[in-house]
Amino acid sequence: MTRIARALAATAFAVVAIAATGNWNATVARTDGAHLIGNPAAKTKVTEFVSYTCPHCANFEKEAGGSIKLGWVQTGKVALEVRHIVRDPIDLTVAMLTNCGSKDKFYQNHTMFMLSQDKWLGKAQLALPSQQQRWRSGTMPQRWRAMASDLGFYEMMETRGYTRVQVDQCLGDEAAAKRIAEQSESNGTKYGVTGTPSFALNGKLLSGVHTWDALREAVKP
Repeated sequence: MTRIARALAATAFAVVAIAATGNWNATVARTDGAHLIGNPAAKTKVTEFVSYTCPHCANFEKEAGGSIKLGWVQTGKVALEVRHIVRDPIDLTVAMLTNCGSKDKFYQNHTMFMLSQDKWLGKAQLALPSQQQRWRSGTMPQRWRAMASDLGFYEMMETRGYTRVQVDQCLGDEAAAKRIAEQSESNGTKYGVTGTPSFALNGKLLSGVHTWDALREAVKP
């Protein structure tokens, strides 16, 4: 058996094994400017357009995240794609951290920031003028690191196994920040997203669908 044939056989075996165990939540792939969680061959693909400083997005994750992962993605019938809509500098800082490290860490990073949004966003809303000044001064990496320090992001990332050096490296990646910002703009233009959370079904934006009840009604795998 050739090396290519062995690789194809191994991939096929992995797909069968995942299907048998129902562990599609552990399968993550990078797509064009996004992350795809679940069975890449699923007939139904739901795209979530999300902003980390959007309270409605955090509420959606709290209400629907578990149901989507267990009821849809785990079965292999639905794949969930997460795309960023960046609204402000704090939003961009969080997006950089959710993308920090390997693709397999993304969704848990994403979930952590969403479920704790009320805590760190509350800190941002109560930030002192001196703190806000630090967020607007110096190089862009200095600003992102200042936000991360003031809002407790270093401690949060530590619970996910990241060292401060690793976080600093991610927050110093200006190319990654530019890529996320450009992808955000492209997401809005390509799909016609005007607010978050918004959703697309198999690549087509669902008009007026911004809640779990509405999404559940629109998607029937």
